[in-house]
Amino acid sequence: MPHAEGRNDIFSALFKYFEKAPETVIYDFACQLAPYCMSREPLFFKDTCFAVDEMHAKGHVGCSQASFMSNYMQVRPEVININTSAAECSNSGLSRIKKSISYMDQKHAILYTYVYLCVWNRRQERKHQSRLEKELLRIPQDM
Repeated sequence: MPHAEGRNDIFSALFKYFEKAPETVIYDFACQLAPYCMSREPLFFKDTCFAVDEMHAKGHVGCSQASFMSNYMQVRPEVININTSAAECSNSGLSRIKKSISYMDQKHAILYTYVYLCVWNRRQERKHQSRLEKELLRIPQDM
């Protein structure tokens, strides 16, 4: 995207590509996205929780506390393990290939990005798997 996305960009992506609205949307301006989505498609988003990620919450001094993911983490155990900065990490990773992609046509740029993300995701999976295996080896085996 050549510039920062607006509420309509996120709304349009969610409404167009999701058959059913997600249960939780974590976004840096969720405090503004929630009322925007609810006023445009209230039935579609009726069961969706919109929350500002932990990294961006610090700058939201005028927003309701109900907008912050950190507050949901205290009362909703199913969201405790969500990495609220995943999009920022992904953007950081994609910035590494930004220059290469700028020289490619659309077809090659999409393919290159797809392969890059597949490799990146596989590395993350292997890192988590390795951590889990190490933790399991530390657990005493009672037999």
